[in-house]
Amino acid sequence: MRRKGTSILFGLLALVIMLPSAAWAELANSRGSDTLAGSADPARLGTPPKSAPTTPTFSEVSVHDPSIVKAGDTFYVFGSHIEAAKSTDLMNWTGFTNGYTTPGNTLYGDLSGNLAGSFAWAGENDSDSSGGFAVWAPDVFWNPDFVNKDGTRGAYLIYYSASSTYIRSAIGVASSPTIEGPYEYVDTIIYSGFTRNEAYDANSTINKQWTNTNIKALVDNGTLDGAGNWFNADGSYKNSAYPNAIDPAHYYDKDGKLWMAYGSWSGGIFALEIDPATGLPKYPGSDGTTADGRPVDRYFGTLIAGGFTKSGEGPYIVYDRRSGYYYLYMTYGGLAANGGYNMRQFRSTSPTGPYVDAQGQSAVLPGNTSNDPYGNKLMGNYLFERLAGDPGTGIGVGYVSPGHNSVYQDESTGRQFLIFHTRFPQQGEYHEVRVHQMFMNEDNWPVAAPFRYAGETLEAVGTSDIAGEYKFVSHGKSTSPAIERSVYITLNNNHTITGDKTGRWQKRGPSYSEIEIDGETYKGVFVRGWDPDARQFVMTFTAMSDQGVSVWGVRQQDLTDREVVANVLNDIDLGDTAQVSADLILPSEGTRHAVITWQTSDDQAVESDGTVHRPTAGSEPATAVLTATVAKGSVTDSRAFTVTVLPRQTASLTANYAFEGGLQDQTGSFGAGTVTGNRIDNTGGAITYAAGISGQAAVFNGSSGIRLPDDLIDGDSYSVSLWVKPEALSTYTTTFFGARDPNHWISLLPQGPANGNTMLWSGSDPWYDAPTGMTIGIGEWSHLAITAEKGAAKVYVNGVERFSGTSFPDIFSNSGGSFALGVNWWDPPFQGMLDDLRVYNGTLTPEEIAALSSSSNL
Repeated sequence: MRRKGTSILFGLLALVIMLPSAAWAELANSRGSDTLAGSADPARLGTPPKSAPTTPTFSEVSVHDPSIVKAGDTFYVFGSHIEAAKSTDLMNWTGFTNGYTTPGNTLYGDLSGNLAGSFAWAGENDSDSSGGFAVWAPDVFWNPDFVNKDGTRGAYLIYYSASSTYIRSAIGVASSPTIEGPYEYVDTIIYSGFTRNEAYDANSTINKQWTNTNIKALVDNGTLDGAGNWFNADGSYKNSAYPNAIDPAHYYDKDGKLWMAYGSWSGGIFALEIDPATGLPKYPGSDGTTADGRPVDRYFGTLIAGGFTKSGEGPYIVYDRRSGYYYLYMTYGGLAANGGYNMRQFRSTSPTGPYVDAQGQSAVLPGNTSNDPYGNKLMGNYLFERLAGDPGTGIGVGYVSPGHNSVYQDESTGRQFLIFHTRFPQQGEYHEVRVHQMFMNEDNWPVAAPFRYAGETLEAVGTSDIAGEYKFVSHGKSTSPAIERSVYITLNNNHTITGDKTGRWQKRGPSYSEIEIDGETYKGVFVRGWDPDARQFVMTFTAMSDQGVSVWGVRQQDLTDREVVANVLNDIDLGDTAQVSADLILPSEGTRHAVITWQTSDDQAVESDGTVHRPTAGSEPATAVLTATVAKGSVTDSRAFTVTVLPRQTASLTANYAFEGGLQDQTGSFGAGTVTGNRIDNTGGAITYAAGISGQAAVFNGSSGIRLPDDLIDGDSYSVSLWVKPEALSTYTTTFFGARDPNHWISLLPQGPANGNTMLWSGSDPWYDAPTGMTIGIGEWSHLAITAEKGAAKVYVNGVERFSGTSFPDIFSNSGGSFALGVNWWDPPFQGMLDDLRVYNGTLTPEEIAALSSSSNL
């Protein structure tokens, strides 16, 4: 079980890291460390560490906010939305839960009834959780001291979050004799978002007055010294100073006391001691301050991080007896793909702080200022960019918005692992669990391996293993949606660093690294990791500066300039050049800064920058030859591509639902739509009609939808046009929805997950975001249109092209697709009006879409 048995934490790694220099040398010699200078041996580049699989395998799961615990030989991660998974090797995961299903919920049985004590305050069919549940970010651990109802001791406890708004939430606890449940409700222990007087949130009947929480009983029984000053002048909850009660995480201190860290965003992160026998908090009872001046609240506990309305959530604390530090991990930024989610790190010699970063700065912010400079940035958005000529496929290896981590310390090996969820570049909001091994640097700060865990171990390495060219990423200190892309550096045999960055490097002991880049020193380790593009173990380094900036390096294969040019030419991929219908993306740079230039034989068909000029409808295709010339050093070579440009295809109307008092297709090609309940396959619901943009329109009441005939779209060339007047906006709610199955679909969203943009969204492999850079208004008519043709997609708002992209997934070719308006299988239904849905075979021109967006032309 995790965390309580910390006396043997770090085991073998602790012994190795703490060895004196003489022992380092002895260990290096005993492990056969090669310290002779010389060029890197390609065979060494791919040598796996001892005990690592030659070719590791991975099985993925999507568990948001994963909290890890080990039971027997099995690792478990529990996350938001009642998702959980298990693994025996930290690489291959299997899910075992059924989400919000109730009754018959895997973890909670009768979810609604079992957690009714928490849902009375937040989380079930209320405000932001209208129509469903919001159960988030649990933490599970074995508590040997917990007293069960029958008097026996020992149970798995799950501390979960139930939430209705960004501040009105509650943390509850439930117990089970087995780790996979079901868990039985024990109590609700922390509330937030309460008000001084009676008050209600939108779409809620819950009275938020503080006397409707557990605080009144705690005051009445003398646990609290009266109610606290938790309110603004108007009586609202003072969320700038107090937490959103979510994200619980438990840890034992060096004396065996049990604690819970929790909280999210504006008011900061707090810590409370927990009574192990009951699983309930030991509330401070009265207000106070710590020796260093941080507030101690009678109810919420001790402030340990954040505050002043700045981002910060998902706390997780582990104690390392070897170093004597408690390590606090938390995440800054927003969790969406464009939110800049990134993991931060602090440490303390006390379970309740003060926690400080590598610069000695407190985790508790000094005021209403940016939190970017505070906290070691362990990991953020990055991409080891794959360019033409690099091994592998796709755009490279990287993460977007990695965060809400937990940490596992292996008591038998001394190793530690960082477990988190992450999104991926150019894959929208899709997320998966990732595990990276961490290593202590010489200053006792954990640093994360550049690649996911693949069975690697920290081993002695020699200079000849290290010297060579690397892709290099600095994670910086900012919280930003920008992706830090790799550059090239070379670690030379003479210990200099040249390339896009300059400096020096050295190896200390068997595997410690010290990297000096542009005058800044970073300390970490050299370790072989599994490069999924190269499909082999390669030398990497991970290190952190005393400014809290993490850097990573991944060694590249040794290549001559001629080999680089040949690899780039062979790897250039323009797609299917025999049937081009959209502008081509022509790369200008290949691997190792190889330069690519282009020439065309006919700029009336395709220009040298990739701009395509399609012949008019009914004309013959146009043909041109594009020639790529690649240069690296003194080496150049060329390759020609024959490009056939297809003529424009006249779009033909295949279906038109005008909603003139009914759901008939005006073209007669398809049958009438049918009314659904709040999901695409549910019955019930009601659609009414009112004056629309032209004649009548369909009115959606927020709990109903329209199922359209199957096969409404058949092929990869189509257009959709409709008028939309939302009366409310909620993320993920669809207007037009089409799917091959629940894993392959498109959805036209008034407000999507990409920064709240109106957008076209596709759930596929990979996921696809097509944001418009704007959000349509509530209570007003807007015209939305999409076109798709052989991977080229466009989105129009009110006749103006707002998005154009390539590689859009082909969902409907020979698929027998399902279609709906206002509903899908998962999300809140649309509330408002829709009018004049038109579906076309082929793509409408910008002029045709402009005409459709003018109501005078209807």
